[in-house]
Amino acid sequence: MNAIEIERLKKYYHEVKAVDDISFTVRRGEFFAFLGVNGAGKSTTISILCGMQKRDGGSVKIDGLELDDHADAVKRKLGVVFQNSVLDMPLSVADNLKYRASLYGITGASYKKRLQELTELFGLKEILRRPVGKLSGGQKRRVDIARALVHEPEILILDEPTTGLDPQTRRSVWEIVNGLRKEREMTVFLTTHYMEEAADADRVVILDGGKILANATPLELKNRYTGDYVTFYRTREEAVAALGLPYKRIGEGLRVEVKDTAAATELVLAHPELFGDYEITKGKMDDVFLNVTGKQIGEEV
Repeated sequence: MNAIEIERLKKYYHEVKAVDDISFTVRRGEFFAFLGVNGAGKSTTISILCGMQKRDGGSVKIDGLELDDHADAVKRKLGVVFQNSVLDMPLSVADNLKYRASLYGITGASYKKRLQELTELFGLKEILRRPVGKLSGGQKRRVDIARALVHEPEILILDEPTTGLDPQTRRSVWEIVNGLRKEREMTVFLTTHYMEEAADADRVVILDGGKILANATPLELKNRYTGDYVTFYRTREEAVAALGLPYKRIGEGLRVEVKDTAAATELVLAHPELFGDYEITKGKMDDVFLNVTGKQIGEEV
């Protein structure tokens, strides 16, 4: 069953088509990545999904429920972590979580039980009584995600959740999220500027100018929009140039681009003398995004 179904969604601001007749589905339990440059329509789509903006056309279904007809039920199914923190900075971590829980009727013994679960899951014991404004960026992000999960939603929407975090904190955030996906079959809907995060998704949609330009698995996108790369180490440049293929120097190696893995295999068989120290890699999601949109992720529209 699909967790999210979007049909011919439209949102216009006068002449600007922020979301221009897009359709896609997200399966239950899927890790779904929604990519686009700033201004491509990602945040507008999320705002519509969450019931924060009205659409100008199309339909939105969450877990089979039409958004307009079942707004309250839909909101209980969603947990949202926005790009900018929505925590109340003067309040403590515990008070932020308590206030959020109360909006869903989680109080008394039920709240205490849920707070204990979240404290253990996100490692909040040492900061529960501290004002959020005194926390580090990574600590705030953990609380943001805990807040989004306080009512145990079925779908977690993450809008650039790790922007500005150091690599160690980013890794910690993803360990928690991936653990929840496996344990509870939770659906994760992600927007990100980090292409290595999107590379782990089950399915990727690339949006530009309010329209969907690509919708496939990461492997399908790599096979369709990038080639493979053969990088030679400790090989004379003259020998690599003699192959007659485009190449460039990358660090200590010489990287040749080939059409696909089959072409790389043919190269190995035809020139075994060159393959003493080498590696064969697929193109990355950064290459996919650039080839699909003609833009670098993070650009403004």
